[in-house]
Amino acid sequence: MSRFVRWTAVAVASALLAAGCSGGSSDDGKGGGLSWGRCKATADAPAPSSDWQCATLKVPLDWSKPDGETIGLALIRAKARGDDRVGSLLFNFGGPGASGLSMMPSYAPTVSRLRERYDLVSWDPRGVGASEGVRCRGDKEIQAAESVDVTPDTPAEEKAYFQDAADFGKGCHKDAGKLMAHVSTADSARDMDRVREALGDDRMHYFGISYGTELGGTYAHLFPQKVGRMTLDAVVDPGADTVGHAQNQARGFQRALNGYLESTGQDPREGTRKIADLLRRIDARPLPTATPGRKLTQTLAVTGLTLPLYNKESWPTLTSALDAAERGDGSELLTLADGYNDRAPSGHYGTTTHSQRVISCLDDRQRPTATRTKELLPEFEKISPVFGTFLGWDTAGWCHDWPVPGQHDTPEVSAPGAAPVLVVGNTGDPATPYEGARRMADELGKGVGVMLTWRGEGHGAYGSGSDCVDSTVDAYLLDGSVPKDGKVCS
Repeated sequence: MSRFVRWTAVAVASALLAAGCSGGSSDDGKGGGLSWGRCKATADAPAPSSDWQCATLKVPLDWSKPDGETIGLALIRAKARGDDRVGSLLFNFGGPGASGLSMMPSYAPTVSRLRERYDLVSWDPRGVGASEGVRCRGDKEIQAAESVDVTPDTPAEEKAYFQDAADFGKGCHKDAGKLMAHVSTADSARDMDRVREALGDDRMHYFGISYGTELGGTYAHLFPQKVGRMTLDAVVDPGADTVGHAQNQARGFQRALNGYLESTGQDPREGTRKIADLLRRIDARPLPTATPGRKLTQTLAVTGLTLPLYNKESWPTLTSALDAAERGDGSELLTLADGYNDRAPSGHYGTTTHSQRVISCLDDRQRPTATRTKELLPEFEKISPVFGTFLGWDTAGWCHDWPVPGQHDTPEVSAPGAAPVLVVGNTGDPATPYEGARRMADELGKGVGVMLTWRGEGHGAYGSGSDCVDSTVDAYLLDGSVPKDGKVCS
């Protein structure tokens, strides 16, 4: 099961639209000598429209050896429509592991107003998709691993859980080789500055979502004098360690579940108890589904529960899936879990979760033991009877026996001297709880982090239905109008 942190809407959209890079005519405008050409189709999806161009940028494999071996970064852009161009606006859609090539064209209508003054640009970060993407397992191995209980109840289940985690890491290392030690968030932040130079921009104008906020904060720390107009939405808490982050997510998803239950007229405590009971029954006896050879396990059920909590508009889907599961049919929750896990109806899995794990385990040097996790489980279960146990065990299993060491306990995002950075927090965000946005604004530093709050639901705020949020972000990015720190959109 993948960690809940990634912006799942991105992963789902990525399964619908993917773009590759092809050689082509040289750039006819600003672009730092990049050779921009038509984007090509992939095995999974047609190419985007001719409005989009793709290119490949060479960057050092190891930034400590800038003149050494290089890797290619796959970029995509659509040029600004208006004449009063600010520059390029670089997007990262989260994960880590989300493909910018896949997501940028489908996200473009949401930011159509920004295209009046910006070239819309994104990329597949190193280790992702068309930029030396990593595949740690084949489709059959991934499906077989669905039977592994990620909340082990017996010594045999615990042994299988940790063996599966170790095997996954070995598969990543076999595929990625020496790249595996060079896909950190700091590496990607340095890549971003090289992208900025290649695009011909003096400053980095950036829109980061979910994990993309951690990447943006890291960039601001490394290159404070290069920060232009930067917006961070659905903010990862830069001060949370492995356990703290998991507990934050347990709180966030429980809050979202409470909001969902209240919307259906249920008492949140009673509704939570009912769902927790259902999960225990599924753990003892997985539910049949309409897909031959596949049953709904407890792990898949929790994953399926997670997906519709990212977006309030999906709450009715959750009601239908839970009702079906109570009747003994796991098909709808399985479909939701497949959407989260980037599994196509053909049985082919995407690699978003592979890249996510490779990047996050290189970033994070903490490796909680099974003993420590067991000590923490009561606290996790108190925070959320539905999600707590899963996120608690995840702290020990996610990077268990990882082939390369992690780099830090928490990322450094302080950026003294940087231009104001707009930090957008949503009080109902399940995956990146609101408290993380306040922490990010504080750690960026006085006069740098500018806080904008939306009292809403779902993962992220911009483009989610708040005219107040959208107009505030647009005014900042388009005109440089910095809102008052602490502004609230209700």
